[in-house]
Amino acid sequence: MNRRHFLSSAAATLAASNSFAKAITPEASPDAHSLDLTRHRFGVNYTPSHNWWFCWNDWNPDPIRRDLDAIAGLGADHLRILLIWPFFQPNPKWVSPAHLERLNQLITLMAERHLDALVTVFTGQLSGWYFLPPFNRLSDGFFTDRIMLDAQELFIRELSRTLAPHQNVIGYDMGNEINTCWDTDPPTGDAWMERTFGLMNSALPERLHVNGVDHNPWFRDTTFSPRALAAQKFPVMHCYPWWTGALKYGGPMDPPSVKLLAAMAALIRAYAGTQQKPVFAGEFNTCIQKLSDAEQAEWLDKAVHVAIEQGVSWFTYWDSHDVDRKYDFNPLEYTLGLLTNDGKVKPAGRVFKQLADTYRGTPVAFPTAALPPPPAAPHTQDATWQWVLDWLGWNPKPERN
Repeated sequence: MNRRHFLSSAAATLAASNSFAKAITPEASPDAHSLDLTRHRFGVNYTPSHNWWFCWNDWNPDPIRRDLDAIAGLGADHLRILLIWPFFQPNPKWVSPAHLERLNQLITLMAERHLDALVTVFTGQLSGWYFLPPFNRLSDGFFTDRIMLDAQELFIRELSRTLAPHQNVIGYDMGNEINTCWDTDPPTGDAWMERTFGLMNSALPERLHVNGVDHNPWFRDTTFSPRALAAQKFPVMHCYPWWTGALKYGGPMDPPSVKLLAAMAALIRAYAGTQQKPVFAGEFNTCIQKLSDAEQAEWLDKAVHVAIEQGVSWFTYWDSHDVDRKYDFNPLEYTLGLLTNDGKVKPAGRVFKQLADTYRGTPVAFPTAALPPPPAAPHTQDATWQWVLDWLGWNPKPERN
């Protein structure tokens, strides 16, 4: 599809939709609740417009209903929802029934709108803030301390009792970029990951569980080894040109930025040793503050098209709504949504809808080109970026941030 035609048709599709509060919930597609990793799915990381994720402690389902109507109207088929660990489990031997009931309500509201849920567990760190349970131990204690491990198991089992009856639960994401809150040496991290996947598969079977780390374990030695991550059924990549350092090698619309999803998918497959490995873009955005709304939409269009050409299976955009400026966040956080905080569709939201409507449920075309070997040791940020640049065939032109 010609991108100029694509963007103009996307704008026409939603030209009159300045308010999505009245969005009509779409009918369930034939692929509803599908865990087929060989067909494309499109979703968002949900950021509640009213009281952010502090809403877990100040529960009001009415604004959440409006948010979900708007998200469904954008063509999303799933949401990644962020639990705040200390809100749900303030004591190692007790999980809050009130918060479990709020989670139950949210999953039910999503099901009414044909939205599936990927549920994070150990969060941890979210949008630059840290949410540590009162019983938290030192960093290495998260992966090895018996009090921490027993608390983690209790939390997963209590969550599973709440989630098991819901058919629209995809499964668990271990946390929101666990390695940004608790880090360790890769052998210890890999052993913890194997144990935790086993627990999740036992407590909530026949679902899809993932480990949504940020970019760092793919680029350098920290917390989890790239080979262990790539060996999982559905390895996850979080792709942000700003945070990965792509702007060192070109502008926002140059290949290191617009082809970052495709390049990271190739990197994951190199570690997996097969081009047939399904890859999940669990978070992606630019986080480039200087981009206009129109430029952000252009990046989204280009990045997803290239990623689809490289066989990326599922896409979960960061995020649904802009954050209310009454809260103190990194300035980058306020404008990352597909919708404004009051529910108006932004240009990127229009592009997202066109992408979702065009590709949702269509078969993934996995690459057929020869697979290069992964980066040679040592596993460093610079060495990995050189591998990415070689894969892109790109001669760096440094960009001033």
